[in-house]
Amino acid sequence: MDIIGALVGLLKDPRGAIAGWIVTLGAVWVYTPLFLIVFIETGLVFFPFLPGDSLLFAAGVFSAPGGGLNLAATLLVFYAAAILGNTSNYWIARFFGSRIIDSGKVKSLTPERMAKLDGFFEKYGGLTIVITRFMPFFRTFAPFIAGTGHMNFAKFTFFNAVGGISWVSLFVLVGFFFGGVPFVQEHFEVIVLGIVGISVLPAIIGAVKGALASRRPEPDSAPDLQED
Repeated sequence: MDIIGALVGLLKDPRGAIAGWIVTLGAVWVYTPLFLIVFIETGLVFFPFLPGDSLLFAAGVFSAPGGGLNLAATLLVFYAAAILGNTSNYWIARFFGSRIIDSGKVKSLTPERMAKLDGFFEKYGGLTIVITRFMPFFRTFAPFIAGTGHMNFAKFTFFNAVGGISWVSLFVLVGFFFGGVPFVQEHFEVIVLGIVGISVLPAIIGAVKGALASRRPEPDSAPDLQED
């Protein structure tokens, strides 16, 4: 399989990509690329752009009766990929986090995103791992930041499991139950774009707020009054 071509096809048309994999790889091996894509997106800080949300939704559509996938197998494969991916990301950060950040090679790991995640950890603690599961880019970076010193592994593992199971269940089951609706079938690409848009909306709002806050002039400090 041409990996680059498969990824481009997945970004453009997740439904068509999965349909092609089912035909090419068969009912069992089709779960291999599904596992790898979610694992890589959540497990390697270099690949935050992979389409996790739309992939889960499309896989849920194909998990309905007659779609070629099995719902239980789809859920279990994605649960494992999401949880193991975050765990891998955490330990990569534990051992190599400071070197990766200092190298500047991960252009998407910007100071703004790191500051945003620091704020999330300060405000929500371990729930940050759950909340960011539903936010593209941030779900890739949150376990990395957690591994650099924000959280011990036992606590991280608990929230990692809760977040991974919640994220996978939501998108797969929405695809499973609603993917067969004629309106969804006819407007699948638009709905996928809508899912991606809703997913990135919190990040966009946060970026806009941060940009506005940075441009706001600081009030002049009051002059010291000295007695004559």
